[in-house]
Amino acid sequence: MGVTSPKHGAVKSLTLAVDDIEAARNDLIERGIKVSEIFHFAGGPFNDAIENARLSGRDSEARSYFSFASFEDPDGNGYLLQVIKTRLPGREWKSTADVATLAELLHETEQHHGNYERTHGTDNGGISTPYLSARQNGSSPEEAAAAADHYMMHRS
Repeated sequence: MGVTSPKHGAVKSLTLAVDDIEAARNDLIERGIKVSEIFHFAGGPFNDAIENARLSGRDSEARSYFSFASFEDPDGNGYLLQVIKTRLPGREWKSTADVATLAELLHETEQHHGNYERTHGTDNGGISTPYLSARQNGSSPEEAAAAADHYMMHRS
């Protein structure tokens, strides 16, 4: 109660770590996702405080944390692919995300999003997030669709 629905495109930079940005970018593109060119920030990672902060191309020193590409999900939420080949001390991870699986889920989510818009007229920017979340947490496509539909019916 009292929780409001997020606005369309409310999330601007959910970051996904990859060790090969070209392969991750190409994989997403092959699956129909529009992905930006690879870029780096003039003032260092995530530093967009200066004018024209994003510079075209990979970081010239090929450092971890410094090169990016961006894309959006059907709800307009922004994602950044960030190159991390070597984690800083204390930031190591035990498993890595599978970009191919994420791309498949994003494609599937877009298809569900389109079906919802065709049958309901519009989704007002809200069905993709609960659908994708349910799928990432192990729900079947049918269970995820039911969860997303339930969310859409009961949001205020």
